[in-house]
Amino acid sequence: MEYEKLNKLILKRLRENLPEHLSYHSVMHVKDVIDAVEKIAKSEGVNDEDLVLLKTAALFHDTGFLFGSKNHEEKSCEIAAEYLLEYGFSQDQLDKINGMIMATKIPQTPKNHLEQIVADADLDYLGRDDFFVIGDKLFEELSMFGIVNSERDWNLLQEKFLESHHYFTETAINSRNQKKQDNLDIIKTKLNNN
Repeated sequence: MEYEKLNKLILKRLRENLPEHLSYHSVMHVKDVIDAVEKIAKSEGVNDEDLVLLKTAALFHDTGFLFGSKNHEEKSCEIAAEYLLEYGFSQDQLDKINGMIMATKIPQTPKNHLEQIVADADLDYLGRDDFFVIGDKLFEELSMFGIVNSERDWNLLQEKFLESHHYFTETAINSRNQKKQDNLDIIKTKLNNN
């Protein structure tokens, strides 16, 4: 499995071809998810082969945005299929990676441990100190698509999302839940003060 070669190739393709108005679904987000996947996987005791599959899924999970936001997860799976068999991955490994990519679709419904890790990594920022910095990028992107029209709309959307979201892995639950709750409390305060 030639993950390093693929990593360079796919990040370059994303850097050069992702629409510029994607302030959240960017190369930075992809790198962030790869980092989160590594941290969670190590903590969850994942073996080396599965770690490569996880990082590969994280690398490809938003490549579908090259062709638009609608059903981008399915498109990401198609893009992964175009590359992986040529880079030393088996059909079985490709199938696992596709499952992990689809596990990032909202609402998340991961079906196994590896899918849970990718799902948690994709939304790792919800329980971090940089939540509002990253959230602002998503707000900007969703405003662009006309999904939210005001900061109040955005805060209501975030409140609903954070209240319905839950992490799956023990690692994410233990390391991210408290901060996620703190972030939700800040949003609620903002909404109550408006």
